[in-house]
Amino acid sequence: MTTTSKSEQDRVIIFDTTLRDGEQCPGATMTFEEKLNVAKMLDDMGVDVIEAGYPFASDGDFEAVHEIAKRSKNSVICGLSRAAHKDIDRCAEAIKPAERGRIHTFLSTSPVHMKYKLQMEAAQVYEMVISSVTRARNHTDDVEWSAEDATRTEFDFLCRCIEAAIKAGATTINLPDTVGYAVPEEYREMFRKVRETVPNSDKARFSVHCHNDLGMAVANSMAGVAGGARQIECTINGIGERAGNAALEEVVMAMRVRADKLPYWNNIETTMLTHASKTVSAATSFPVQYNKAIVGRNAFAHESGIHQDGMIKNASTYEIMTPETVGVKGTSLVMGKHSGRAGLIHKLEELGYKLSRNQIEDVFVRFKALADRKKDVYDEDIEALVGEEMTLGQDQIKLKSLTVIAGTHGPQRATMKIDVDGEIRIEEAEGNGPVDAVFNCIKALVPHDAKLELYQVHAVTEGTDAQAEVSVRLSHEGRSMTARAADPDTLVASAKAYLGALNKIVAKRSRSVREETQAMVTAI
Repeated sequence: MTTTSKSEQDRVIIFDTTLRDGEQCPGATMTFEEKLNVAKMLDDMGVDVIEAGYPFASDGDFEAVHEIAKRSKNSVICGLSRAAHKDIDRCAEAIKPAERGRIHTFLSTSPVHMKYKLQMEAAQVYEMVISSVTRARNHTDDVEWSAEDATRTEFDFLCRCIEAAIKAGATTINLPDTVGYAVPEEYREMFRKVRETVPNSDKARFSVHCHNDLGMAVANSMAGVAGGARQIECTINGIGERAGNAALEEVVMAMRVRADKLPYWNNIETTMLTHASKTVSAATSFPVQYNKAIVGRNAFAHESGIHQDGMIKNASTYEIMTPETVGVKGTSLVMGKHSGRAGLIHKLEELGYKLSRNQIEDVFVRFKALADRKKDVYDEDIEALVGEEMTLGQDQIKLKSLTVIAGTHGPQRATMKIDVDGEIRIEEAEGNGPVDAVFNCIKALVPHDAKLELYQVHAVTEGTDAQAEVSVRLSHEGRSMTARAADPDTLVASAKAYLGALNKIVAKRSRSVREETQAMVTAI
């Protein structure tokens, strides 16, 4: 066997049904323009076959399939049809403008579907398979036939229907796990046995179509390929009926990353996968779960200190693919309560800070305390911690604790403990509001005549657990001193900022005394 023939033999056709099976997912209906946008993205990405919709379902679906057929530049445009002749004819009309069009017709073959859904005998179903495929073949030479609920169909009857469909002109045979019931071993074996048993099986390409009811859609899809199938039917983000379909991004990257065990290839441009995921999520208003493989927000994010340390040393320690291969800019080291020193130091370096070992230890302790209080620690949070560290060691007055009683039934009251050069002071004060009570407490603890010129609060980051950054400006003896502080508790940040400005006044006064003393010594 030549290299070229072997390569073609191992090629897997990617059949995307986001616009058909995906849109059937309750709540995932797309507008006409949204469908066109998704179709263009799939066409650009290298999808071999786009199942653009079910033309007989509605005039809107027909128009969407018809317009996509006009606009497609690379992909085969496919329409779904039931076995009824009027459905097939409508489908043929919809895909007519396509440079390459396909009719996909299906019929249930399992005992439970034939009895309760179709209410037909096996012989009638067999004849309808032949009739429907023949009708479709009269319109196009690219016909796909699906044995709905194939995994629960009696094997001998399944083989008879497949042989008849191929003889009638079907070029692709799809054996779907319609209800997500199969396990990989039996699905692979089904394809292997069918291809060995059906005499004309070599005249058609076999396809897998797996649902995720037991969470095995991707595993089953790859097992089917191992059994001889060479087309995978899938959707972006795995959307679809009930628990969804096999996710396109997962089957594609499984082949890319594990080529040693899955020696198959496809034409998908993987750097567009993340963009595709976001496009479909926006069109359907279906959010992508954070831990979704390949395209989830956390797919290339690391918070654990052990993982972050490994990633800093060598990305292959915890990532089996580079984020760039799927269209993500890079790995994200998420700072949180599980992060360690290595992660924090790396983040500080990224932000341009060079701190001493002692300063890093101090920032790390306060970072851990902050991370225990809020879910997400952003870059701005860390910058605020560094800002505090730069002045912390110079402060003569340090906040030790603060308790505030506030609400509709006043008066508001604050209790504060501070450290003034090693001396612990405790005071309680009332105020016209919680902030006023805090500031009155400080005035009682550290008597001064400085005037408050500015009090300003804004959120450092987003969310209800965001850090509040408070700016305070105090005027004293003709000069103004401004300080900032951040904390998830606005009142704590307010106290820290006020004390920060007060510390600057104390420091200035100390310098003035030292300068006066030095001048007197020099004069003597």
